Amino acid sequence: MSQASNPKSEIKIAVIGAGNCFSALYQGFTYYKDSTESDIPGVMFADIGGYRPSDIKVVAVYDVDARKVGKPTGEAIFAEPNCARVFAPNVPDGPIVQMGHVLDGMSDYMQQQPAHVGFRVSDAKPVDMVKSLKESGADLLVNYLPVGSQQATEFYAQAAIDANIAFLNCIPVFIASDPKWEQKFIDAKLPIIGDDMRSQLGASVLSQVLQELAFDRGMVVDFHQQLNIGGNTDFNNMMVQSRLESKKKSKENVIRAQNDLRGIEVPKDSLFAGPSTFLPYLKDNKVAYFNIRLRGFGDAPVTIDAKLSVQDSENSAGVVIDAIRYLKVAKELGVVGALRGPSAWTQKTPPEQMMYADAKLECEALAKRQLTASVKRQLV
Repeated sequence: MSQASNPKSEIKIAVIGAGNCFSALYQGFTYYKDSTESDIPGVMFADIGGYRPSDIKVVAVYDVDARKVGKPTGEAIFAEPNCARVFAPNVPDGPIVQMGHVLDGMSDYMQQQPAHVGFRVSDAKPVDMVKSLKESGADLLVNYLPVGSQQATEFYAQAAIDANIAFLNCIPVFIASDPKWEQKFIDAKLPIIGDDMRSQLGASVLSQVLQELAFDRGMVVDFHQQLNIGGNTDFNNMMVQSRLESKKKSKENVIRAQNDLRGIEVPKDSLFAGPSTFLPYLKDNKVAYFNIRLRGFGDAPVTIDAKLSVQDSENSAGVVIDAIRYLKVAKELGVVGALRGPSAWTQKTPPEQMMYADAKLECEALAKRQLTASVKRQLV
């Protein structure tokens, strides 16, 4: 392994989508701004390549909802239909939210929903994305679009390339895991992390570690079910079945990958993971139910029934705050293309699935600015 020096600076980010996930992330920058501990409670890695959460600065925000466009970021993150928990109310105003490009980012269904759980399109003129990104000085672009935004995600991914900045794809539209798109970032000499963020301690990572534990203890997994319900706009948006296909596939990829890595064939009807329904009462509380049926010694049956209840948006912010720093460090080290370890650690559908421990080791190495053999192959 080798180690490079750290040219310390701010990490300037641009963000697409001022929804619940971004609300939690933006509040987090204020909440953790004075943290100096070597281990920060609530954050997986206090220091990544010399960067702490307080080093991240939001320089541009884009949305298409009339209640957010034209407002300071610190006001927009608390506007309807956002319902994320308010844990740091005194956030800075930040940049004015600019009008993005709608494309397929907003379904008719969400525009017909009641205002407090739906979207309302602004009549403002969309900005020139590439010009705006360049003028902002952003190091990377974070994609928080609604699930099912295929065209819009591809549009913004290309804008990031044209503006010569890295890309963090937090939704289940396959960019980092698509070889054609990854090659575009390689050609542009840019790093990318994706696709579809997995929460800090959410349903996907819990499914993964429970199944890995079963395998490591010599168990056979016959059935693995994960049902998720919630009351935020993410769950409401996913009531449109045509927008749900990639999300369901992405969530099942986490579980299926643990079988694939061991050469175990999984019958189609023995695995299910995905959003189940939208319950407005829950707001940003996500509840996941697990049913895992195993066979042990002598084919003795073992059943795991579990329930997980989390604040959905804060749970995701704890991962994104790390992924941002991995991208910045990778860019400084000259690493291009989809980052294997950080993508496997922070996303549900990375370009290469890894075991939990292997992905963590890759992240720990990059956090120390060390280049593992796999990373060295991605140097410019």
